[in-house]
Amino acid sequence: MTTDPKPLSQLALTARGGVDPMITGLAVDSRAVQSGFLFAALPGTQVHGAKFIPAALDRGATAILTDATGAQIAETLLAESSVAVVVAEDPRQTLAMTSALWFGAQPETMVAVTGTNGKTSVATFVRQIWSELGHQAINLGTTGVEGAWSYPLAHTTPEPITLHNALSQAAAHGVTHAAMEASSHGLEQRRLDGVQLAAAGFTNFTQDHLDYHETFDAYFAAKAGLFRRVLPEDGVAVINLDDSRGSEMRAIAAARGQEVIGVGRGMGDLKLIAQRYDATGQDLRFSWHDKPYQARLDLIGGFQAENVLLACGLVIAGGEDPQRVFETLPHLTTVRGRMQLAATRQNGAAVFVDYAHTPDAVATALRAMRPHVLGRLVAIVGAGGDRDATKRPLMGQAAHDNADLVIVTDDNPRSEDPALIRAAVKGGAPNAQEYGDRAEAILRGIHLLGPGDALLVCGKGHETGQTVGDDVLPFDDVEQASMAVAALDGGIA
Repeated sequence: MTTDPKPLSQLALTARGGVDPMITGLAVDSRAVQSGFLFAALPGTQVHGAKFIPAALDRGATAILTDATGAQIAETLLAESSVAVVVAEDPRQTLAMTSALWFGAQPETMVAVTGTNGKTSVATFVRQIWSELGHQAINLGTTGVEGAWSYPLAHTTPEPITLHNALSQAAAHGVTHAAMEASSHGLEQRRLDGVQLAAAGFTNFTQDHLDYHETFDAYFAAKAGLFRRVLPEDGVAVINLDDSRGSEMRAIAAARGQEVIGVGRGMGDLKLIAQRYDATGQDLRFSWHDKPYQARLDLIGGFQAENVLLACGLVIAGGEDPQRVFETLPHLTTVRGRMQLAATRQNGAAVFVDYAHTPDAVATALRAMRPHVLGRLVAIVGAGGDRDATKRPLMGQAAHDNADLVIVTDDNPRSEDPALIRAAVKGGAPNAQEYGDRAEAILRGIHLLGPGDALLVCGKGHETGQTVGDDVLPFDDVEQASMAVAALDGGIA
């Protein structure tokens, strides 16, 4: 989305020497720079963006945003150039604020949700509830931008220029309400700074992304940034009090003066009192400020009730009437790739696909399925390459401890040897069957299903590709499950 040129000072930026050039656009990739652009040369994990300043200048950049290190790296070149140089202590946060000013418009009501698991489900349920209430609503995150307006995203929380471009376009298309996923990477890298939030939610905290954050404390601190920094003091925090770090997150929000809505089983403002399961969903009994309600959810998995209630809390925090919010619950539908019914065999056995890619998520998904399954519960599990290796045996163990039969297969091996990854996963599930080919694993898992059995294919959920080496091969768990059932049952999927 293009905007009219603006003076650098109109973007709340001050360059060395007081120069104030007209800016025609923003870029973090030197290859995207055009004449008159501001190029953000940001510190990276391997290479500092200042190394690309020469390329940005060659393409016509008139301003450079960087930190002291970046300015030092390109000191000679910048001294010889007439380009405006903005040196910021935290250039990532500065870029986020600059992007918000550059693109301007955002949907009127915005909320964000963080946590290890459940972000996509909560954001999607928020969007569905808003839509049921008559609003033009979207959700942004792992599955892109969905709802009243759609747009592809490469990351759960995209870099600020892409993010604010998308929010501005959404507003231009009439979107008034937006729910965002706030990843730990996005929060750590200040990508959400500049987003005007009415409320923010916290789902849970378990092991993931330690290859990036290195320690649990650093990982938690990144997520806590949503409440410590991004959500304004007059915003509302919606916190899952059942999580072991829920009370700590509530204290962080309260210390900022934010109103807190607690969600939990038997505690908080929005209490989950009871659940009754059947083959297609569950009935809920819950209360809002001690007033009881009952609702039907056509969703598999007890944890989905927690996600739904957290979503309700965010919608209420955004200004909606609680009674009307709760009336929408029977209309909620499964989020793509989250406890999604992919196929059903002729004998009634069901095949589900879920994005569970952490030990806790695998255990939670399988435990949540158990009350819905009369027969055996079969799990297919793997682990990604070039990611936190410590969780691989824990993935296998989570499946081993909660399923009747486990099959280990490839996930996204990336640059690693798939056999070594599978061996590590089997370290936690020594009795598991092993099939490296994911399509074969799904076929064999479905072949094992008898009447009343269910299969959960974990790991990739909504994804439509499998990363092997440098290649992304077309692969869709839902599609593979449907094809396997059709092949085994004579064309009936």
